[in-house]
Amino acid sequence: MTTKETVKFAIVGLGHIGKRHAKMIEDNPEAELCAVCDIRAPEETGWENPNIPYYRDFSEMLKDNKECHVVNICTPNGLHAPQAIEALGYKKHVVVEKPMALSRADGEKIIFKALQVSRHVFVVMQNRYSPPSVWLKEVMENNVLGNIHFVQLNCFWNRDDRYYLNNGWHGTSEMDGGTLFTQFSHFIDILYWLFGDITDIQADFGDFAHQHSTDFEDSGSVVFRFVNGGMGNLNFSTAVWDRNLESTMTIIGEKGTIKVSGQYMNEVTVCHVKDYEMPKLAPANPPNDYGPYKGSAANHQYVIDNVVKTLKDQTYVKTNALEGLKVVDIIERIYQQK
Repeated sequence: MTTKETVKFAIVGLGHIGKRHAKMIEDNPEAELCAVCDIRAPEETGWENPNIPYYRDFSEMLKDNKECHVVNICTPNGLHAPQAIEALGYKKHVVVEKPMALSRADGEKIIFKALQVSRHVFVVMQNRYSPPSVWLKEVMENNVLGNIHFVQLNCFWNRDDRYYLNNGWHGTSEMDGGTLFTQFSHFIDILYWLFGDITDIQADFGDFAHQHSTDFEDSGSVVFRFVNGGMGNLNFSTAVWDRNLESTMTIIGEKGTIKVSGQYMNEVTVCHVKDYEMPKLAPANPPNDYGPYKGSAANHQYVIDNVVKTLKDQTYVKTNALEGLKVVDIIERIYQQK
């Protein structure tokens, strides 16, 4: 692809995140939106741009848009794998919202198809782009903390009836998959990205505030060891009353301690490290605002930019399919403890 060519995108799924993808594509001068798709009518999804072809059948959109380079999959979790595989079958690059799939086996099918047709798979893990995450990655790559002893990740969010009962697929085993898949997979991604794979998993789960609204747990506590050394735990809950409490990560290393806090790990609250002075970080973007509840930092513009630059050979895939697969694999192994 030449540097002057615009990268043409199509989107399937026009909920809040799908529309956010559309806005980021339209805001990028090197990108162009050529089609959108949702099984619901435009008046139901709130889609207002009559200039973009609107489809209610995914296969039809793929057949009609041969010139399109990339398909962004922003549908319920359970559709991510089959739709990614179908789009790859039409030799499209795909951008898959988190989680990439609901099982390791389905994630492997996506990778197999992508390799078969020589196309890229980009998995949306927007937390990697926040300034504290970028800095933490540098800290880890430069071995600033020495050996890692202990990592604690706490994710305490509010997801109540305003979220689950207003949204048909959320809360179902088949389409949602579980709290770790829908709410916290991007935090598990950060854990994997910074510290590598985990083993010796033990976990306990509870369902306190969502017995009437979901098929699965709303809280859990997971302990594990890192393959690279050290141990950690993950505590999570969506049973927090009224609004999100926090997402925090505490890292205890041989040479110091770091804690990243805030509603979505957007503030460095402790950096006490031997012979090290923390640089001044850029401010984090605000969270995705869904009205009554908040999501993670709004970093989708970096995802679209990465797709454009990768297809023009100016960079590489920042969150590749194998990393997306590892996150699914880790969640699947945690859930095997049920």
